[in-house]
Amino acid sequence: MAVTGSRVLAGLALVATAAGNNKCPGSSSFVHASCQVTVTAQASCSDVMAEMEARVAGIASGAWRDPHNRGTYSLLSKGKAELNFQRVTGNKKYTDKQTFTFVDFPQGVCKISGCSESQVFSISDSSTNYCDMRMLYCGSSEGCKPVQKDFAMEETSVSPSIGAGTDPKACLVDQQQRQGL
Repeated sequence: MAVTGSRVLAGLALVATAAGNNKCPGSSSFVHASCQVTVTAQASCSDVMAEMEARVAGIASGAWRDPHNRGTYSLLSKGKAELNFQRVTGNKKYTDKQTFTFVDFPQGVCKISGCSESQVFSISDSSTNYCDMRMLYCGSSEGCKPVQKDFAMEETSVSPSIGAGTDPKACLVDQQQRQGL
């Protein structure tokens, strides 16, 4: 039995969908890179959400810079336990969208579920979808620069689509270039 191009694409889409079950923003491209994360933060979800919003707002004010190639984020929508963002790459060629949901647990622990999806045809993404999310919740222990609150975090699950990367070092490209690394 011959495998057709449409069957290969359908298989890739099925594998990408099965990689995780977080709420995702969607993409107009049938084949696209994506990544899903589950993170535990040692902070309330309201503090985590406020920090993410502060980083995004900090781009315009100069209080924060995206260390992953100086991308630009914007807040698309906000709910009681959900944030939706869009990130345009520093060279303004590509757009990704991110959806985060939040659940508070006892002792000031927040479970973050995130999903980032490229908005154009892509398979390999050089860890961009992963970094799009990580840069909004990572703390100083990971080499990030919080704006309001610095909290410990642990990524308990990272599920990229086929070809998408998950290298935390790739997220700090701008800082590494400035430090000559």
